[in-house]
Amino acid sequence: ALLGLAGALAQGLFRNPLADPYLLGSAAGAGLGVVLVLAAGGLLGLTVAGAVTEALLRVGLVGAAFVGALAGVSLTLAMARGAGRPTVLLLSGVVVGVLLTALADGIVMLSPEALRGKQVFLLGSTSFLGWSSVAVLAAVLALALPLAAAMARALDALVLGDATAASLGLPLPRVRVLLVALMALATGAAVAQVGLVAFVGLVAPHLVRSLCRPTHGWLVALSAAMGGALLLAADVLGRWLPAPQELPVGILTAVLGGGYLLLLMHRRPL
Repeated sequence: ALLGLAGALAQGLFRNPLADPYLLGSAAGAGLGVVLVLAAGGLLGLTVAGAVTEALLRVGLVGAAFVGALAGVSLTLAMARGAGRPTVLLLSGVVVGVLLTALADGIVMLSPEALRGKQVFLLGSTSFLGWSSVAVLAAVLALALPLAAAMARALDALVLGDATAASLGLPLPRVRVLLVALMALATGAAVAQVGLVAFVGLVAPHLVRSLCRPTHGWLVALSAAMGGALLLAADVLGRWLPAPQELPVGILTAVLGGGYLLLLMHRRPL
């Protein structure tokens, strides 16, 4: 749900239907945070054999992923000198993503024991979620969804262009910073709990628009619901198709979401 909401915000902010909530460096920052924790655990001689140690590492990974996601977005904002120029902000996010990914790969080369944990995180999985994780995600959604709904009119104005939005009295720099902060919060919380689940944030708003043509007030809420439904469907399929084994949910969302976008682009240009 958080990824679907963040995807709707990203596409409205950048006025680009291919905008993804991971574009501002949150994914790469979260990956680097996870690798740092895993590498530090290896240096300290920690393993995931014991239940206590596994729980401690899990808490550490969640915290590191969240802090890393927020740090990645903050670095992107610093490079772009604010959110006033969406194109520069987008390019800065790409640069930060490449830089942080390279740093994570370098750490993995020095500490190979972190590779397996990194791969699990990159694939995305709901296997480690408990009720405490659900409570955290629900609390963030309860905070983010009303804030996103309050920004809906600003997003509607941004779709008309910067000049029109400014003529309507919209404080563009402040609005963009608030939207980026809200995206970072939603994306960071989701990534910290389930890892990098691909395409959910990108596809959910498209599915909503294919069913109806809502304003952003409805789009953010419906995209959040659609994102939750997509992840639930992928999780059920991941547990049912290869039973008694289990596929990481990120694999199915990438296959299904990527296939849907290819079909959409074939039928009509985005």
